[in-house]
Amino acid sequence: MVLVHLAWTLSLYPDAGEAGGSLVSPTRTPRPYIPAGAAADRDRAAQEAGRRARGKLRRYCAANNLNRLGTLTDAPVDQASRTYVNSVAVRCADPVQARQDVGEFFRRLREATGHTQLPYAWVPELHKDRVNLHVHFAVGRYIPRSVISEAWGRGHVHIKLLSGMPVGSGPREEARRAAEYLSKYLAKTFDDPTTRMLGLHRYDVGQGFQPEKLTIRARTVDEVMDRACEAMDAEPERFWWSGDVLDWDRPPAVWAQWR
Repeated sequence: MVLVHLAWTLSLYPDAGEAGGSLVSPTRTPRPYIPAGAAADRDRAAQEAGRRARGKLRRYCAANNLNRLGTLTDAPVDQASRTYVNSVAVRCADPVQARQDVGEFFRRLREATGHTQLPYAWVPELHKDRVNLHVHFAVGRYIPRSVISEAWGRGHVHIKLLSGMPVGSGPREEARRAAEYLSKYLAKTFDDPTTRMLGLHRYDVGQGFQPEKLTIRARTVDEVMDRACEAMDAEPERFWWSGDVLDWDRPPAVWAQWR
């Protein structure tokens, strides 16, 4: 008889104050590559992909304290050179051009502020007219609106520091709230296939600021969580584990968040 020793593996992101893991077998067979759109259960595959993307975005925002939300919108085109799609005046309908414009915006913003280290995250959204795109973004430091507007140079801008948070909330909690807002727009690209821009990222972040991941392995869930709490020097504020879910049909899993 061959004994298979199961163990818990936990991924801890100290800067993001978050951890998640599950019970795994050391002999687990790697998942085969499945091309986009080829999954047997496409709805479930989209839900899983969306969950992973939102998790990555949340951890990035939290690790970098991205607690200021902004929106970039193109101004109307002059009447003389205006074009229409489905009777809608085109402002910015090209997803490739939109990404180029946003990339140039953040380059100008770094130059204008003198901040060579400027983590950010942004998500495109298809306007309700189903033709034009605008962009929602988050940064983690105060930047005057006039500087943002000049760096954009293509139309309207909006920026705000998140308010109305519970007493005691710090930048990390504010950043998680910002990630919630960005995730709403990100989720649309998974829920509505017509908004998916094939070959293009659903969202983007400043490179070089990804949160560090620490991998913790132990025989039991209590052991991995004890080690995570030791690394964070605190008990988690939020804790979830699959044992509390009656119809859980996957390997046992756990998730935690710290302030």
